[in-house]
Amino acid sequence: MNNIRSQFQTISLIGMPGVGKSTVGVILAKLIGLEFTDTDLSIQAREGKTLQQIIDSEGHLRLREVEEEVLLSEPIKGRVLATGGSVIYSEAIMARLRAAGPVVYLRADVATLIQRVAANPDRGIASSANQTFEDIYNERTPLYERFASHNVDAVGGSADAVAALIVQELYS
Repeated sequence: MNNIRSQFQTISLIGMPGVGKSTVGVILAKLIGLEFTDTDLSIQAREGKTLQQIIDSEGHLRLREVEEEVLLSEPIKGRVLATGGSVIYSEAIMARLRAAGPVVYLRADVATLIQRVAANPDRGIASSANQTFEDIYNERTPLYERFASHNVDAVGGSADAVAALIVQELYS
């Protein structure tokens, strides 16, 4: 796996909330010998609030601003990044991620995602109050597809299997 590590210095995972970016990212990072960063946790550490608290007190657009500030200022080299679901709204972030290495879109159908997100109602999804989860899915999917260099299905297998699929997609 050492040749894998030297081939890509940064791998960014994008996709909807609940798709498994963080879980798969930890496994992927271990498989290929890179560090792992969950950018949602970086945002929470910087702000001293959960994502939902930021949305509740300052609005979803503020969360997107903080996300951009964090992702444009923090080191990303030598890492697998699990990004927030709204990262694709920032051209600047996506340009940085794409320049750093592959951007992998973890795909899942909306029904599966709704089921997963329902298990964690305090997730902190950056959207306007009148948008349903399905609205967000329909709005974001074309953006994920636009910015991704690779697409991997994240349904039907374990997180280990999805991480193995990513390795296969990137290195075969």
